[in-house]
Amino acid sequence: MDAPGTALIPNRAETLKVLRLMGDYQPILMLRGDTDGYGARWIIDGQQIQPAIAGYLMKSDFIADSGATEMGARKLTLTEAGIRFRTDGLAWWAGLGLFEKLKVVVLG
Repeated sequence: MDAPGTALIPNRAETLKVLRLMGDYQPILMLRGDTDGYGARWIIDGQQIQPAIAGYLMKSDFIADSGATEMGARKLTLTEAGIRFRTDGLAWWAGLGLFEKLKVVVLG
């Protein structure tokens, strides 16, 4: 997470939170919303994920479609690259001091 490309990661603390929630097995659910005028929404554990974070994870190939649920939502799970990204992010976060963490949370 502290690599040269970190400026491209939207809200690093929130992105890492999503990756933590996913773990190895918890998928993100992508709900299609074209019929209601809102567009797609991404959910994990009942909480909505910011579109910028979900888009970043998809475009970076950190998550991939792994099929549909019984209700028609798409399941997005971590790829091998996503698992490495999460591991690196958790190590990066663990290496930060209290004020550095606060700065990342407040400033993104």
